[in-house]
Amino acid sequence: MTTTNSGAERPALWRVCVAAVAGSTIEGFDFLAYGTASALVFGKVFFANLDPTTATIASFATFATGLLARPVGGVIFGHYGDRVGRKTMLSISLILMGLSTLGIGLVPSYQAIGAYAPILLVLLRMAQGVAFGGEFGGAILMAVEHAPPRWKGILGALPLAGVPMGLVLSALSFSLVTRLPDSDFLAWGWRLPFIASIVLVAGGYYIRSSIPETPEFVEVQKQRRTARVPSLEILREHWTRLLFTIGNKLGEVTLYYTVTVFLIAYAGKLGFSKADTLHALLIGAVCQVLGMIVAGWLCSKVGGRLIACLGGLAMALSISALIAMIDTHDPFYLTLALALALGVVHPLVYAPQAAFYSAQFPAELRYSGLSLAIQLGAAVGGGMAPIVATQLSTQYASLTPIAVYVGGMGLLGALCACFMRGSEAGESRDEHALGTAGTH
Repeated sequence: MTTTNSGAERPALWRVCVAAVAGSTIEGFDFLAYGTASALVFGKVFFANLDPTTATIASFATFATGLLARPVGGVIFGHYGDRVGRKTMLSISLILMGLSTLGIGLVPSYQAIGAYAPILLVLLRMAQGVAFGGEFGGAILMAVEHAPPRWKGILGALPLAGVPMGLVLSALSFSLVTRLPDSDFLAWGWRLPFIASIVLVAGGYYIRSSIPETPEFVEVQKQRRTARVPSLEILREHWTRLLFTIGNKLGEVTLYYTVTVFLIAYAGKLGFSKADTLHALLIGAVCQVLGMIVAGWLCSKVGGRLIACLGGLAMALSISALIAMIDTHDPFYLTLALALALGVVHPLVYAPQAAFYSAQFPAELRYSGLSLAIQLGAAVGGGMAPIVATQLSTQYASLTPIAVYVGGMGLLGALCACFMRGSEAGESRDEHALGTAGTH
């Protein structure tokens, strides 16, 4: 342990990194595990009374409930995170995520308890969404507010890199359980990844319990600057920063969900097998982990705003070439396209968000502001991207309009970044206000 100028404890950076990454890794694990199970299992296990097509649609609808619940979690956890503390709310969100994920693995089938089965599934999925809405912003703040100024970019990017780490773990776990005979897989095999996630939760909670409260929030408490209703303060005093931050987030999630949801589904229409598609996604996720580390390092060197602007431009300029690769119907180019999209372009618009978004809001409102911006942007952009892309592909029988749509959202993200406060300036101002050493 070291101490800051204010006397607050600063733990070893490796412990902060592990603590921050743990929750987001669990989230990434849950995302792909639930999505894969929705496609392969849930229609047969929880909606056995419906015809196969309707059952599949119903299972995907349960997936969407988690996305819609995330802004609610952002408001709730953001409120108490700005009043009670980051550490406490992160512990609660991690426990909620772990219990709800474990619960999904234990929910009886429709044949066992009838309509109560899908009801329980939806409730647990909503609990996951609420937990994620509170977890993500808090994990970012744990890394950014504990980090020395020169390390905020790279350490802030690590919780974001936890999501693709979770995707890799999910892909590997399901690749193992799908090797079971179909009867065993449907009966109990699909439950194993969900039940096994409790190990990640236990390890993450153990690490997090040893991390003290962030120095910046300690100073907020000492100076009695906590807001009564942080979300209302954000909407009243910082609404322009909130809108610009949401606009920047929209560009990133449009790219991500277009690539990982629409294009993955569309790949089947182009003749790619499920094995080829999953292999390409796994390679892309591995590249994304590496790309996030490099992009985070760049943010520490030149600032998050510049990287965010360059990322939006790279997204606009590259999307046509990436889609053209997929349109070749060649598995090699499908893999290359996902590796470039997830490993190069996406990290440039994703990695800056931790330190860059944190700089937009004062410390006493930061948990709420960060969570609102990220979760509202993700809910709107993530929900709209696959729908818009599907409609465009159906109406025009071409992927070109999709490239225009995604590229336009990339330009929107870059434009919003230009009007946002640079991470270095934001950090200096907040740290000066708190009586700590800033950087210029």
